[in-house]
Amino acid sequence: MKIRQHLAGLTAAGLLVWSVAISAAPFAYVPNEGSGTVSVIDTASDEVVATIPAGKKPRGLAISGDWLYVSDQPNNRLQVIDLKMRAAAGTIALGESPEGVYASPDGRWIAAAIEESNAVAVTDTQTNKVAFTLQVKGRNPEHAVFSPDGTKLFVSAEEGEAVDIIDLATREQVAQVTVGARPRGIGFLPDGSRAYVATENSNEVYVIDTATSKLVTHIKAGQRSNGISVHPDGSRVYVSNGGEASVSVIDTRDNRIVATIAVGQRPWNMAITPDGKKLYVANGRSNSVSVIDTVRNLRLRDIAVGALPWGVVIK
Repeated sequence: MKIRQHLAGLTAAGLLVWSVAISAAPFAYVPNEGSGTVSVIDTASDEVVATIPAGKKPRGLAISGDWLYVSDQPNNRLQVIDLKMRAAAGTIALGESPEGVYASPDGRWIAAAIEESNAVAVTDTQTNKVAFTLQVKGRNPEHAVFSPDGTKLFVSAEEGEAVDIIDLATREQVAQVTVGARPRGIGFLPDGSRAYVATENSNEVYVIDTATSKLVTHIKAGQRSNGISVHPDGSRVYVSNGGEASVSVIDTRDNRIVATIAVGQRPWNMAITPDGKKLYVANGRSNSVSVIDTVRNLRLRDIAVGALPWGVVIK
């Protein structure tokens, strides 16, 4: 796949746009599965500054370098977007019905959960081809998240009550941790010591000790808890509650909820800015992204995006 061909023949004006686009940051990227687009939000102004075509039904997304990888679920592929040009740059074939997409800490690998084959397809960003596929025990995997040290993948499956853990050195599943019904989002503390897993049908967040692959505790969250985002300093974990239009804030010192913030309808997946000051929440049924001030635990505003936003990634 020649994803750089579109750069050929740029005019001087085009090169200027290209340079400006990469100089300002960070931006929040939001896949709109009902519109087939990705909305680009400037986190300084909280305005949508671009809309990029992204296949038929974009869902999961991840960034490696200057490339955005978006799962196009009905077309069974990753859509590759050039972040400098804010334009589609190619596709990568995957298995049937890809969902969550995550980048390894070093940016080398992109993991995509493949629902119908109960597998995770891992793309090499140096070649933009699938390098290997990993089978998991859980049915209909939705999220496949790299540990902070890049040695393991934690995989949640819709039709299960467990998280599958894959060792990337051996490329084999090495553990399965029982959690609540319908596990969804996964987030790690920055030091990798604990993983937090939202379980949608149990309305809880489960905490896993990553060294022992044992359950530490579970926390009662809001109705239909699903998305997870972790503050960069590890002090707080945020969980979106899809059934009650809210985000709960967990203090990681004692794993207790210290605040609940109202957002739009059907909050789904989220992302936090690198400085930890603002959390962006995709509201699937409100066609918006709620912006939360994480210092004051205050909803600042809602930003209109495309139809049925599924998640957020920030760079």
